[in-house]
Amino acid sequence: MTRISVMVGVLVLAGCSGASSDAVLASDVLHGADDEATLSDGLNTSVPVGSSLATTANLNLRTGPSTANSIRLVIPKGGVVKTVNRTTPEGSWYNVSYSGTTGWVHGGYVTLVDSGPGTPPPAGGSARQDAIARAKSGVGFSYYWGHGSWIPNGATSSSVGSCTGNCPSCSHSGRYGADCSGFAAKVWQVPSSNAALTVDSHPYSTVSFNGANSQWRTVSRSSAQPADALVYNDGSAGHIAIYESGDAWGSMWAYEARGCAYGIVHNLRSFGSAFKAIARTGY
Repeated sequence: MTRISVMVGVLVLAGCSGASSDAVLASDVLHGADDEATLSDGLNTSVPVGSSLATTANLNLRTGPSTANSIRLVIPKGGVVKTVNRTTPEGSWYNVSYSGTTGWVHGGYVTLVDSGPGTPPPAGGSARQDAIARAKSGVGFSYYWGHGSWIPNGATSSSVGSCTGNCPSCSHSGRYGADCSGFAAKVWQVPSSNAALTVDSHPYSTVSFNGANSQWRTVSRSSAQPADALVYNDGSAGHIAIYESGDAWGSMWAYEARGCAYGIVHNLRSFGSAFKAIARTGY
């Protein structure tokens, strides 16, 4: 067995939403994956640019073709990446794109799969399952301060959008994207009129989510369930993320509009004790 070493980076997280009380939030921790696999079972051949590769374990997307390079994000087991820029690996490393972020993955932890167009998120499950499906469909779109909309069948090069600068004094190109509050409101469909993912809407800020409202309630963080949210606002900084699984007081999988440099992502994360858990009314 060969182990790709784990690196834990501390990243600065930009605050979000359009309210004046939402500014820059203190850093939280992005956890690297503890990836183990038998390398001979992976991929080590040339593949066409644009090929789809599926991960066989939680896998670190790195800034370069070596374990010495830093981790951009963690791709969950079963995640699908697309090869970019080159047909041949560098050593055993493939240059790929995942959720709009480009980096390198080791071929020992991926397999070649057929590529195909994205599909809309499923409907008709439980309210929580449908909320997670909406969150998943937003991954890859850009961070868009004070906004909230995306195409349900996934981001493309023409629809992903782009955020530059430091929010709130940031610039955005493109029609689609969301900040953290706009993203959470679409995932939760609050208010009920905010149901169409493609219609731009930003009804709440993190101040709203952190306060009392008939649309959501505070719940125990230790018993958080999929589609609950973790929210923080101290009057000068704020953030909200959608919890998926894991230890809500430690390492967890979460969906979030993370900031201008990251966009909407699905990562293995942790959040400080100042964050509280809230649940959508009726879930």
